[in-house]
Amino acid sequence: MDKDKSIDVLNKLIEINNDRIEGYETASKETEENDLKILFTGFITTSQKCKQELVKQVLDLGGTPEEGTRITGKFFRVWMDVKADLTNKDRKAILKSCEYGEDVAVETYEKALSDPGYISSTLFTLINSQHLLINNDHDKINRLSEHMQ
Repeated sequence: MDKDKSIDVLNKLIEINNDRIEGYETASKETEENDLKILFTGFITTSQKCKQELVKQVLDLGGTPEEGTRITGKFFRVWMDVKADLTNKDRKAILKSCEYGEDVAVETYEKALSDPGYISSTLFTLINSQHLLINNDHDKINRLSEHMQ
């Protein structure tokens, strides 16, 4: 196991969860639809739980946990699109933006799992477990989005 590489991977996952928390907090505040508020609150809870677990692992490895979001990345621009869509209260556009954001989150987890040689089996198990949670949220957004077509 490469400790520095493990910390880097864990911090990327912390960033993506920070992005999800920030994005869904914005979405939840802006939408007037109760079913979406409930859904987004659940997604925030998922990412807060994932983040806490990841932060603990980074600290256990002697690293410094990431505190920010991926401001320069595509994910930030997606969340800005979500905010713009929410301003128009367009449910379909909101869900499409969220769908893209969830695709990015799932891809980030899949990338972390694609080369498990640099992380311990314990970390792999944790990341895989979180991937399943994030993928479940992704599927919920996809189902809602498909019903809008």
